[in-house]
Amino acid sequence: MNETNLKVSNILFLLLTLCSLKTIGQVKLPQLISDGMILQRDTRVALWGWASPGEKISITVADQRVDTVAAPGGKWLVHLKPVKAGGPYRMDISSNNHITINDILFGDVWFCSGQSNMVVPMERVKEKYPDEIIGANFPQIRNFFIPTISDVTKLHDDLPSSKWMSANPTNVLDFGAASYFFAKKLYLKYHVPIGIINSSVGGTPIQAWVSEDGLKKISNYAGRVAQFKDTTYVNQLLRPAGTSGIKRSTTKQTDKGLAGPVKWYESVYSPTGWHKFWLPGYWADQGVKGLNGIVWFRKTINIPKEMAGKPAKLFLGRIIDADETYVNGKQVGNITYQYPPRRYEIPVGLLKAGANTITVRITNTSGKGGFVPDKRYELTDGQHSLDLRGEWLYQVGQVFPPSRPYTDAPRPFSAQNEPTGLYNTMINPVTHYTIKGFLWYQGESNTGKPKEYNDLLPALITDWRSKWGAGDLPFVYVQLPNFGDVQYWPAESQTAELREAQLHGLRVSNSAMAVTIDVGEWNDIHPINKKDVGERSALAAEKIAYGETTLVSSGPIYQAARIDEGKIMISFSNVGSGLMVKGGGDLNQFAIAGDDKKFIWANAKITGDQVVIWSDEVPNPKYVRYAWADNPDNANLYNKNGLPASPFRTDNQP
Repeated sequence: MNETNLKVSNILFLLLTLCSLKTIGQVKLPQLISDGMILQRDTRVALWGWASPGEKISITVADQRVDTVAAPGGKWLVHLKPVKAGGPYRMDISSNNHITINDILFGDVWFCSGQSNMVVPMERVKEKYPDEIIGANFPQIRNFFIPTISDVTKLHDDLPSSKWMSANPTNVLDFGAASYFFAKKLYLKYHVPIGIINSSVGGTPIQAWVSEDGLKKISNYAGRVAQFKDTTYVNQLLRPAGTSGIKRSTTKQTDKGLAGPVKWYESVYSPTGWHKFWLPGYWADQGVKGLNGIVWFRKTINIPKEMAGKPAKLFLGRIIDADETYVNGKQVGNITYQYPPRRYEIPVGLLKAGANTITVRITNTSGKGGFVPDKRYELTDGQHSLDLRGEWLYQVGQVFPPSRPYTDAPRPFSAQNEPTGLYNTMINPVTHYTIKGFLWYQGESNTGKPKEYNDLLPALITDWRSKWGAGDLPFVYVQLPNFGDVQYWPAESQTAELREAQLHGLRVSNSAMAVTIDVGEWNDIHPINKKDVGERSALAAEKIAYGETTLVSSGPIYQAARIDEGKIMISFSNVGSGLMVKGGGDLNQFAIAGDDKKFIWANAKITGDQVVIWSDEVPNPKYVRYAWADNPDNANLYNKNGLPASPFRTDNQP
């Protein structure tokens, strides 16, 4: 190497070394500590991050300065002295680099978590609450939504990329609806900034949200977590990823509706030989047995001249499972799974006066396919509306061969459904962030094994409190609402058992439960009435987190039973101003049984702060159940404060 080349090499080496040192020396902050954040008021607040081992860091905010040195592992953590509610403040972090964080408020921070009903955004419920969207001008209510990430093999120390967003008519559409109404009620009452950290994933079980430490006393889950320490075992689980465990025929098939020269969605297509279908409904209930595949639906509607050419919105309720929807041959929308409501925008100029065609192509792979009843099926321009319920035409485009299970394939592995799988990634990175309390809305994914929830819910509460290390932080949770087919005779119910486990969770100190047995929908596991959910949860928080000790924050809760002369007297806590029958008339959903536990419907009446239950058919009663069903029809015991009683039974008391 000549002298010139040697000098160039030395210079390059020096530059690379300096760049490397500069990179190593950069202070890094977690995702949560960023512009627009809300920090917990009136208490010591933790701030943390990463830097080079031994690096000095200085932080100034709210007339405070704190200095620290990064630990040998590179992590640093400091605490601010308590700051009263207010702001905005600016934070300056100085080290080898300088970071400025703007628009910081001090207020109350609530960690909101669970499964899909905690995720359901305001966008999903905007037709029910249009004024809430327009009026969402609350710059001091802020939301930090954590993107989904899961891992059973290790703890993560930071979250995926996200940001704090303030509530305005645009941003609020992405806020979880239940948590937004919760935050709004607290904000309007206490007039302090409210921060929401929403860490939720649809369809996930509670055990995925608990740490290894929290599951140690639950043997079956502790054993499962132990398996995840075996790298070879985990690799074997991951290898068949994407295999559904279901094997279908590999015979190549095509959808007839797309195969011909004229597609079935085109306006010029003539649906000769199609069959009649009454919408809404499922094709399995209208003469098509056991079909999984692609089914096309068409309807010709007459558009009045007042609607012609105008933009409009097409409401097609809910569809199971996937759909592609066309108006006059033009696709106006598609959704790939069953839960979202179908609300498709019709552009200017597409509708014409007179005959117009709506075509819906539905793909269904299991269960009943079709249009969910009791939903909105309508075409409207805001002034004029056309009801789309009634007679349509249908034709089968493709039939999927019956599936057969693999005899030797394991169930597909999904870390987000496994013990610790979401705690490791979406809880652990947050545990340094100082909060006011927790809001939890989950349980649907655990109804298959409801008895386990008696252990899992207290385990989660205890675990989270331990990890945050701030004592018995307030823990508010939502009891599952009514959902599913109505049964008109007393029967067993796993969903009712899970609600009972949630009721028993009140034995954990400083916890509170919002009863929502009246806000569900029989045909939608994601009911849109999230305002009552959020506001009842806020009531519970007001009592246990804000010192409103005399507040009636819950409906009647079963307390004790007494048998006397062929009748059973039930007493309650949280009677508030007294018990009442909502809507008047007779009390519903009380069942009674003797030693044989064969329950029948009973007579029930309110006497003071008690309910008296009896039946001439059960002269020696022993047990009572109330609202014990997946979807108890018109469960109407309330207190006079307007809050519903929790379902309960007396035949399974500790």
